[in-house]
This record gives sequence, structure tokens and C-alpha cells, in this order.
Amino acid sequence: MTTPPTGFLLAAHDLRKDYGPTAALDGAGFSINPGEVVAIMGPSGSGKSTLLHCLAGIVPPDSGSITYNGRELTDMSDAQRSALRRSEFGFVFQFGQLVPELTCVENVALPLRLNGSSRKDAERAALGWMERLEVDGLKAKRPGEVSGGQGQRVAVARALVTGPRVLFADEPTGALDSHNGERVMELLTAAARSTDAAVVLVTHEARVAAHSDREIVVRDGKSQDLERAV
Repeated sequence: MTTPPTGFLLAAHDLRKDYGPTAALDGAGFSINPGEVVAIMGPSGSGKSTLLHCLAGIVPPDSGSITYNGRELTDMSDAQRSALRRSEFGFVFQFGQLVPELTCVENVALPLRLNGSSRKDAERAALGWMERLEVDGLKAKRPGEVSGGQGQRVAVARALVTGPRVLFADEPTGALDSHNGERVMELLTAAARSTDAAVVLVTHEARVAAHSDREIVVRDGKSQDLERAV
């Protein structure tokens, strides 16, 4: 029997999650340190996205342990996990999921506004991140007026604007061509490392996983850390 990993910013042990008769996770594990980029890889239906959703507190596992910064995630209430996602976790999704009615700078500032920041302060911080992601020239445009690659950089800026300790990226380049995907990954990893944020990256593409420090492969709900046992 394996023992739960200790000393990590975010770690999971022996996660199990069933959807009806299907085991999405069957004893999966995970661990990550601050400033580390870890890629979760696996074929479609392997359980990699379910693992990410459990790690982020979006979906509760049926059993197993998830610790974040020394706290047991599975013991938290829904409200506590929601607060954690607003303040200490950031998210980048495959299609960006920007709000179409808002300008790009308003989209990036939105998490800060939801946390109580004034519009002026939120948009000042948003512009700083947009500049780092090379999209500050798009501040007045709406998502429908920018390219896919530009929109995804805006989404990365939105994910980082709150200063999260963990950035969850679920197939962040899946809707982009190889050139734009490569640039998004370069900017995403550089920006996250500059703040010592950990990056949990779900992908099925080797070229995207190449930006990580370590890979965890998920097959049939089980995980294999390619560098250390989990």
C-alpha cells in the first residue's frame, strides 16, 4: 500500500471517482510544488480531466485524499472550495470561455471585480497582465473581434490576474493551430513561473507537454508519474 505524498503545495492520493458503472478514477495520485509545471497526459476518456476537476475542488472524489497547502480539500464545504477557486486557483479552458459582452480588459479584470476590487484598480492590474501576455493593444475589443490565439492569451491573463498559487489549464491549446499554441504555452509557462505559480496542465499533445517539468500519464483512471511514484 502506498502512503500519501507530503510536503507538496497540492497533492492527491488514491483518488476514486465513479460515474455510474464507469470508474473515471481508480486510485489516481498527483503531486506538484510551487513554480512547477506538471502535465497530465492520457487518451480521451482516460480520466485526466476528471483528475483536474477533483484537484481543483470542482468535482468531489468518491474517496481518497487531496491536500492543498496543508489543508484537506475534501473536508472543505462547497463555499470554502468556491472561495479557494476565486482567490488561489486560476483556470484556462480549451475555448477560453471569455464573456462576449465584455471588452478584453473587462474580461481580464472580472475576477478582481468579483472579489471586490474597484473598476479602476482591477483594470490597471488587468492591463499589466495583458501587456505581459502581449495583448494590451486589444483592451477595447470584444472577444468576437480577436483571433483564437489572442483570445486565449486574454484568457491566460484573466487566470493570472488574481495571483493564483495554482493555475489549472485544461487543453489550453486544443482549439489553436501549432504556431499560436506554441506561443500561448511559452507565454503561459513564463508568466506562471515568474510568480512561482504551479501549473496543472491537461493535454494529449506531446508538443504541449514538452513545456512541463514532469509528466503524469493517466490510463483507465490510474496514474503513473514518469519521474517519481505517486
